[in-house]
Amino acid sequence: MQKILENALEIGRKYIPEGECASYIPELAKADKNHLGVCIRTRGMETFSAGDTKERFTIQSISKVITLMVALQHCGFNKVFEKMNMEPSGDAFNSLVKLDLTSDKPFNPMINAGAITTAGYLVPDVSFEDMLNYARCLCLDKDIVMDEKVFRSEMDHCARNRAISYLLQSKGILESDVEKSLELYTRMCSLSVTAESLAGLGLVLSNGGRHPETGERLIDKYAVQVAKTIMLTCGMYDGSGEFAVRVGIPSKSGVGGGILAVVEKRMGIGIYGPALNEKGNSIGGSHVLEYLSKELNLHMFAAEQ
Repeated sequence: MQKILENALEIGRKYIPEGECASYIPELAKADKNHLGVCIRTRGMETFSAGDTKERFTIQSISKVITLMVALQHCGFNKVFEKMNMEPSGDAFNSLVKLDLTSDKPFNPMINAGAITTAGYLVPDVSFEDMLNYARCLCLDKDIVMDEKVFRSEMDHCARNRAISYLLQSKGILESDVEKSLELYTRMCSLSVTAESLAGLGLVLSNGGRHPETGERLIDKYAVQVAKTIMLTCGMYDGSGEFAVRVGIPSKSGVGGGILAVVEKRMGIGIYGPALNEKGNSIGGSHVLEYLSKELNLHMFAAEQ
């Protein structure tokens, strides 16, 4: 396994020069684009790591998975999807074109419009401190904190997300306080994690929402099922379809360079690689996952070896 991980990193590194760090949030542009790391945590409680797996970075859109699961558990499926769809958008994650011209509902919870809607469901009853504790619990990482510099940088450059939020309000989708919903969304995106944290979250999801050691239920199993399904269809922005064909593992990316991947009943995979492709996904990390999928036969629809 260790050799396979090292080979995967070697392949992933070849693509790093083709990518760039996210620059629309100035603080994210400061990351070292050459960082790349992958961690696997198995149901047998084994951990395998290679590269920059202890480097802290902000979770960004991967937090949408946590927020969605908490909302499903707190509000129920019907409430969460009353004003939101479950379909791939085919547009960039921060687009508002279809929301304005085609559909009155966000296409799914993994794009910004959907995630801000989801945060709005939680604002009246769930604090950021509650969400932080959920994140620490689900990622098996008690050291997760909010990166204040990234949070401030995002809030100072969130004109598009603010426009999306007020457009949602104008359509009757976002009923909670707009600024509070936007702030909760942004705080969750600013959580500081590692590739190991993401592997821990992936392991919990692969175990149906139970702690891998104690068996304690950490999140409702149906919420986990819904989240993993939407990760497969919508988790890699508007590159989700091709990624599903090539890799075939429910995954969620973030513009901080992280990728969360869930191999059902087997393992969680966490990746960090801040150089992004044109879709906003870690370019090195995507190739690492494609290699691991083939070498370890992880594709959901892979033929038996």
